Amino acid sequence: MTRPLDGLLVVALEQAVAAPYCTSRLADSGARVIKVERAEGDFARAYDRVVEGESSYFVWLNRGKESIVLDIKDAGDKALLQRMIAKADVFIQNLAPGAAARAGFDAAELRARNPRLVTCDISGYGDQGPYARMKSYDLLVQAETGLASVTGRPEGPGRVGVSVCDVGAGMYATMAILEALYARERSGRGRGVAVSLFDAMADWMNVPFLHQVYGGKAPERAGLNHPSIAPYGAYAAGDGGEVVISIQNQREWLRFCAEALAKPELAADPRFRDGPARVANRPALDREIAAVFGKLTRDQMIERLRAADIAYGAVNSVADLAAHPQLRRAAVDIPGGRIDLIAPPARVAGEERALGPVPALDQHGRALREEFAA
Repeated sequence: MTRPLDGLLVVALEQAVAAPYCTSRLADSGARVIKVERAEGDFARAYDRVVEGESSYFVWLNRGKESIVLDIKDAGDKALLQRMIAKADVFIQNLAPGAAARAGFDAAELRARNPRLVTCDISGYGDQGPYARMKSYDLLVQAETGLASVTGRPEGPGRVGVSVCDVGAGMYATMAILEALYARERSGRGRGVAVSLFDAMADWMNVPFLHQVYGGKAPERAGLNHPSIAPYGAYAAGDGGEVVISIQNQREWLRFCAEALAKPELAADPRFRDGPARVANRPALDREIAAVFGKLTRDQMIERLRAADIAYGAVNSVADLAAHPQLRRAAVDIPGGRIDLIAPPARVAGEERALGPVPALDQHGRALREEFAA
């Protein structure tokens, strides 16, 4: 079965998370992705060894690619990479600020030599502005964008538990590349796109930003509570389990009181008459809810919520996720065997898409050197 990007060649001078996330999705869609690594390999290969001796990050982000080791400071390897790019549809890089250009792989110059080429530069802060030369990693950008200030419990800021800035940048890069390829179908010309981790996460911070700029105050950290809707947060059952409850409108509030809490009179309490009142009186509201749910087990609590058609989500561990009945998995071959990943989220009607294998370091080096020989 053909895939949407079959026939496209992507050359990636990449490392870590953001660019590999992008190229892994292009590979899933059928693109041929050649991953250029340094002699010691993408440093994400050494983040951990938990997946049958392989790195969890590398296994997740590098399926379906070919690996070649090149020293771009070596004249022969540099020329080889130039020949690869000359035949490519897309060139992606996320080296340190300015490193690709200094090595002779400036995006504008590459497009001048190959007008159909789409280039994508992924960086921490972009190529302009006072932070352009700053090194950047996910947690640094979580802090710089203010994400950490609205994450965590009231006692202090927190880190989002996954590499959200990297992933966000990789997602935006994928979208921008697909747009550029679509535009090329009309114009015949490629284009240069650039995505930064900072810009990606700043976009996701628009709601706190608008609260700050136009309301005078950003939302405060609320742990597992929504800062501007109540009740919308985690509540403990008597057995210690927790469930997040979400009430989005007045109709649901009335039903929640009458059926889930069995306290219909609570809906008419002036302290809780509408959304803003419930937020203003959240501590009192939480005490009312806790008095009911603290007498139930988590399963009983969930049964009441389900019967009342109230939105909820169990506060699960990663172990709970691994056993979740809704979780879809996909098999992937790695150098040491076959493992299961969480399946990509997009599903295509009538198509069951297999994921390509994860390459060993320089696994395709000899074949690629022969293919792209001078």
